[in-house]
Amino acid sequence: MFRPLSVFWGWRFSRAKRRNRFISFISVASILGIAIGVSALILGLSAMNGFERELENRILSVIPHGQLVTAKEPVAEWQPIAEQLNNEPGIVAVSPFVPLEGLLSRGAKLKAVRIQGVDPTLEAQVSTLAPYLDGASLTVLKPGERGLVLGKTIVDQLGLKVGDAVSLLLPAPGGDGFASPKRHSFTLQAVLSLGGQLDSVLGYTHLQDAQQLLELDDAVMGFHIRVDEVLAADKITMYAAMGLPVAFYVSSWMESQGNIYHDIQLVRTLMIVVLLLVMAVASFNIVSTLVMAVNEKKGDIAILKTMGAGPWQIRGAFVVQGMLNGITGVLLGGLVGLLLATRLSEIVGGIEKITGHRFLNPDIYFIDFIPTEFHWADLWLVTGSALTLIFIATIYPAWRAGKLLPRQLLGEA
Repeated sequence: MFRPLSVFWGWRFSRAKRRNRFISFISVASILGIAIGVSALILGLSAMNGFERELENRILSVIPHGQLVTAKEPVAEWQPIAEQLNNEPGIVAVSPFVPLEGLLSRGAKLKAVRIQGVDPTLEAQVSTLAPYLDGASLTVLKPGERGLVLGKTIVDQLGLKVGDAVSLLLPAPGGDGFASPKRHSFTLQAVLSLGGQLDSVLGYTHLQDAQQLLELDDAVMGFHIRVDEVLAADKITMYAAMGLPVAFYVSSWMESQGNIYHDIQLVRTLMIVVLLLVMAVASFNIVSTLVMAVNEKKGDIAILKTMGAGPWQIRGAFVVQGMLNGITGVLLGGLVGLLLATRLSEIVGGIEKITGHRFLNPDIYFIDFIPTEFHWADLWLVTGSALTLIFIATIYPAWRAGKLLPRQLLGEA
């Protein structure tokens, strides 16, 4: 015989054929409710993990973590400043840049852009662009050749392909705002394809070409910065800027993309709360199941008590019975959630192909697919929370069963 007795009795109670079929229905409903809640929460957390991964691997690997823009005139002697920034704690890499704000023109098509003039070697240490350039890299930008690297959305809107010429309209250097813009010819050298909103705003050219167009000689307008702790990028960048001999405007990725990060965290929190409430409702169906089970097993409880069973043994038996139902639901939900979470992107992609509806519009969101990344820690968190709720749900009916007296039960029988 199994030991302790409470486990054996609880197992027998859960396996015994019930006279009341409604109890069986409520029991199955509670198991399915728990399974759905567990699987949905695992699936949702995996999706949020995927969004955080894409935020870090796509946006935060491409855009600078921090940025310094000169508050006055262009910085001519920028090399000592770059060296000083590289020596600051928390800063991993620094790259100078010169922005070009104007219009790209291809036939009758126009596109407002902000092209970054960068040093390909230094910028590659700040932004990981190579994986999204279809086998190319920023080194395709050569000084004097006026090459461009543009986001895929810009390329599609202008009808360009690699090797095509495109005109960039820029204000005349030092103009008063009323002078006619100057047209400069560029060549598309590579296409940046991130699969999201950044494809419509990112563009690069060589630093020396940008300096020549703005007549800056060797001066730059600011620095792109990469830090070792992305969540502390604003503090690290601000601290570094305070010790520089030149005044700079300081910004970080939190200003341009921080809303995405905060939205992910907000959705994660709301999802956990809502789905935990769903699991709580499903778990507390066990209360109804056990209350009816106690009423059905009054005769058995009376016999066990007359044979010497204590109140805590009776309570333990019904706790075990309720936990067995809960564990079944948790295991089923965990298995389904694990299988779905590892294939979520493919499943959603298949649904999009069948229905013709896209869940994420790349013109609005920073990616155009539903990402997923399963973490075992999420599985343990979800299953642990569910089992805790189930255990709490078993306390009242089990306590009530332990307080019943044999004479009351036999008299009712």
